Amino acid sequence: MGNVKASITGVCGYVPDYVLTNKELESLVETSDEWIITRTGIKERRILKGEGLGTSHMAQEAVKGLLAKTNTKAEEIDLLICCTTTPDYVFPATGNLLCDMCGLKNAFSFDMNAACSGFLYGLVTGSQYIESGKFKKVIVVGADKMSAIVNYKDRNTCILFGDGAGAVLLEPDTEGYGVLDSVLKTDGAGAQYLIMKGGGSRHPATIESVMSNAHFAHQEGATVFKFAVKNMADVAADIMERNQLSGDDVAWLVPHQANKRIIDATAERMGVGPEKVMMNIQRYGNTTSATLPLVLWDYEKQLKKGDKLVLAAFGGGFTWGSVYLKWAYDPK
Repeated sequence: MGNVKASITGVCGYVPDYVLTNKELESLVETSDEWIITRTGIKERRILKGEGLGTSHMAQEAVKGLLAKTNTKAEEIDLLICCTTTPDYVFPATGNLLCDMCGLKNAFSFDMNAACSGFLYGLVTGSQYIESGKFKKVIVVGADKMSAIVNYKDRNTCILFGDGAGAVLLEPDTEGYGVLDSVLKTDGAGAQYLIMKGGGSRHPATIESVMSNAHFAHQEGATVFKFAVKNMADVAADIMERNQLSGDDVAWLVPHQANKRIIDATAERMGVGPEKVMMNIQRYGNTTSATLPLVLWDYEKQLKKGDKLVLAAFGGGFTWGSVYLKWAYDPK
C-alpha cells in the first residue's frame, strides 16, 4: 500500500448571508475602512445570524454540498474529521452532530482543534487513514463561528474574524496525485498571546469570568504577527526545499487567510508571484479553520490536474504547518 496517496476529489464551502462591512465596524469601535484594509487586507466578513445556530449549521451545508457535487452517498463515508475552534458544545463533538445531521451512518468522527492550523492538521490526519488502506472515503471539514467568541468592542480582534465552513473529500490515488508531504509544528509557549482564557477546566465559567470578558478571544497582535510571518514563511520554504521545488514549480500558494501582509511575506519567501497566490481574505476575513478549504473552493475552477500546491497556515497555540500536494482533477 506504500504507493497509495490521499487525493482531494472534491471541495465545497459555505458562508452565511450576512455581510459585516468595515463601514459597519466603524460604528462599533474606533477604526476606519482605510485602517483595516491597510493593515489586514480585509474589506468585509460573513456573520452567522439566527438563534441556536452554531458551527455545525455551516459545516452541514458544506458537507451536504460536497456529497452532492461529488455524487457520493452519505453511507459511503468512512470518517469525518471536524476541524474547529468553536464547537457547538464542549461535548458531544461537533463532528458527531454532523454525522447525524448529514446522514453519515457508517462513519466515525472526531473534532480537531489546532486553531487556524486545524484544517491542515485534519488533512494530514485524514490522509493517514487513506494511505494505510483502512478507509476509502474521508471528509475533512474546517468550520468556525468566530463571531461567537469575538468581542465587538475590541478593535484588535473584531476586525479580523468572520464565520464560514469548507469541506474536502479524500480518496485513494495510485497515480502520484494527492498529499505528498507535510510539516506540522506546535509551540505551547505561544498560548498566552492568542487564547480564550475562560470556559475550560482551568477557568470554568463564573459570573466574574463573564464580566471580565474571559470568554472572548484574546490576541496580542504584534507578537502573533511576528511569529506568524516568520514561522508560516519558514515552514512553506522548508517543504519546498525538502521536495526540491522552486517558485516556478509551484502552481499555487494556498495560505491561511489571516492577514495580507503575512500572506505576502510567505509568497516572497517562497519566490512565488502574486498571480499564484490564492486570496479571498478581502471577502471573508479570517474564518480560522475554514480559510483553506474556502479559498480552495473559490479557486477550484482555476485548478488543473497535476498542479503543485503548497498549503501553509499559522494559528493560536501556537500551531503552524505546510502541506505539499498535487491536485487530482481538472475543473468540472
